[in-house]
Amino acid sequence: MKLKRVPSILSLWALSLCYAHAAEQKKQENEPSNVLDEVVVTANRSGQTIYEQIQPAYKLSDERLLLRVEPTLGETLNRLPGVSSTGFSPAASRPILRGLGDDRVRMLQNGTSILDVANLSPDHAVSVDPLSVQSIEVVRGPSTLLYGPNTLGGAVNVLDNRIAEERFTGLYPSGSIGLMAGTPDNSFSQSFDANWGTGPWVFHFDYFHRETENLEIPGFARSAQQRAIDEIEDPDHEQTRGYVPNSASETEGMGFGASHVFENGFLGFSFSGMDSDYGVVAKEDVTIGMEQRRFDVRGAVYEPLSFLREIRFNLGYSDYTHTEFEGEEVGTRFDIEGFNGRLEFMHKEVAGFEGTFGYEIEVSDFAALGEEAFIPAVDTTKHSLFFLEEKEVGKLRYQFGMRLDHHSNERLASDELGPTLNVDNQGFSTSTGLIYNITEEYAASASLAYTQRPPTNMELFADGPHFATGSYEKGDANLDNEEAISIDLSIRKKSGWVTGFANAYYYRFNDFINLRNTGEVYEDDHAADPGHGHDHGELPIFQFEAVNADFCGFELETVFHLHGPITAEQAEGKAPADEHRLDVILRSDFVHAENRDSGEALPRIAPFRAGATVEYGIGPVTTFLEGQYSANQNRVPENELPTDSFFLVNAGISYKTKIGGLDSICFLRGVNLTNEEARLSTSFVRDLAPLAGRGIVAGIRTEF
Repeated sequence: MKLKRVPSILSLWALSLCYAHAAEQKKQENEPSNVLDEVVVTANRSGQTIYEQIQPAYKLSDERLLLRVEPTLGETLNRLPGVSSTGFSPAASRPILRGLGDDRVRMLQNGTSILDVANLSPDHAVSVDPLSVQSIEVVRGPSTLLYGPNTLGGAVNVLDNRIAEERFTGLYPSGSIGLMAGTPDNSFSQSFDANWGTGPWVFHFDYFHRETENLEIPGFARSAQQRAIDEIEDPDHEQTRGYVPNSASETEGMGFGASHVFENGFLGFSFSGMDSDYGVVAKEDVTIGMEQRRFDVRGAVYEPLSFLREIRFNLGYSDYTHTEFEGEEVGTRFDIEGFNGRLEFMHKEVAGFEGTFGYEIEVSDFAALGEEAFIPAVDTTKHSLFFLEEKEVGKLRYQFGMRLDHHSNERLASDELGPTLNVDNQGFSTSTGLIYNITEEYAASASLAYTQRPPTNMELFADGPHFATGSYEKGDANLDNEEAISIDLSIRKKSGWVTGFANAYYYRFNDFINLRNTGEVYEDDHAADPGHGHDHGELPIFQFEAVNADFCGFELETVFHLHGPITAEQAEGKAPADEHRLDVILRSDFVHAENRDSGEALPRIAPFRAGATVEYGIGPVTTFLEGQYSANQNRVPENELPTDSFFLVNAGISYKTKIGGLDSICFLRGVNLTNEEARLSTSFVRDLAPLAGRGIVAGIRTEF
């Protein structure tokens, strides 16, 4: 089932101009812009800002999100310190935090599990599009324990306005309309969202659509190393140049929400749908069609009892289908139907401690169907109990938490794999941390955590050719919990002539579940089967195995405010930012990951990265010029190819104005201006598909 087309965004944009004067009456005050020290809601129950929190955090919203937005969450966040991406294709790229990805980074939508299969394989797109969200939060540290043991790397939470928690105060509907087009993929996207209300009722509607063609690149699609291998194995293989074959995509989605906001709480529901069709660059004849339909219910009661500050619950239900096509034929279809529920109690101060305790349940039915299904049907049930407590003493705030998990995976009986198999895992995780406010400008934090992560369905039961990734994947039903001890240190400065942060971390894993290229190959010859007609040739065999591993690294960001210092009030959004500013931003990050027993590097790890950005703003105009350096990655395991270094140059300009009396922002962005060939060491397909070549992106967003 496809989403029905809504009226053209261009028509809605023109219609919105009719409301210009009415909308102007609605806007009574301007919110401060360029807020440096925002409140992050993920794993934060006390309204603390980024500077005040123990865990390192980053937030993208408003203009900063608009100027960074890409077709995927992975590419949108990729340039943040400590964040890389899987880079599987222009339409399938998931965030990697500190070298940890897949099921070690929890993807959330308004604090609830997204409930898709993106964590199982890199070719699976996350079922959230950046065009549909209001802000994106990236959080690491002890309080992410609230969201499960699969937050070792951290949590990425996308927030939207589909379920409002406050009454709508305007006389007329408000919202925004956006249009964006550009190269090097000849993309065109449009988005629309609206909020309105009457009395205690608040409503929301949003829609987005994006279409792209094959990605243009500066040279050959395959790396020089891969072409040399091709020349030996298949001298007649035709090498593609100038574009990445089978990289086009189309994505469409919409959402509706309604809330009833009462004096001491709210109750709301939402429905959303998303369809995406995209090519798989690993195989030129394989495409993926993804559909998700999702229902959410969320509510809260404030001050329900004398000792409780709030009771909050989230319930999300998802029906997700992901079909891999080989030409016109269906190869494998992944279905997952499930729900995730959370109940949280936030209590007032007891013996000096404030905190949260609660219960989470997730139930899902997973099935992979088709002749080439490589993972059996699995029913999964997860139960969790958790708490997180805080105590403040002068300039010091202390935090500790604990989580108990029970995961039950039932592999259903099949002719290929035999009778039903039950795999149960219990997990225990705990964390502690503190933050010390050295001065009004400086704060330092430290945290220590012990985490147990149960293995996923894919890690346990996969056994077969996965043609979308061009590999044969083998799980191990005997895998134990992954255990990790982690240490995190951070220092931050929020005001003055220089602001920024420095984070350092160390993770010590026992039984780290690693997907290793064994060097062996699987002979696939469907050509001998007249009923199939597809010959995929040899596929490399990848094995999930437990190894002992160490991860360590750092993240740095320093901002030099050359035109004038940032005051504490400006950083916190209590005072407007200066109309005239000149900032130089320096960023770098590094992660070292290795098998502790053999000393061999772990696969798909980002190299040292560094970047510099010059931002200049005067009145309604903001410009930037940035350079991003990524070192070569020669520390690769056996059967993996290294990647070369690259340096990307990007630039952009934005202009805030009024169109028909409505606040608007127009922007122009140039990407990879030197047309550099760049390949991500974190990508499974780095030797088949580089990053985009030189391109220009232009867009406009109008608020009404």
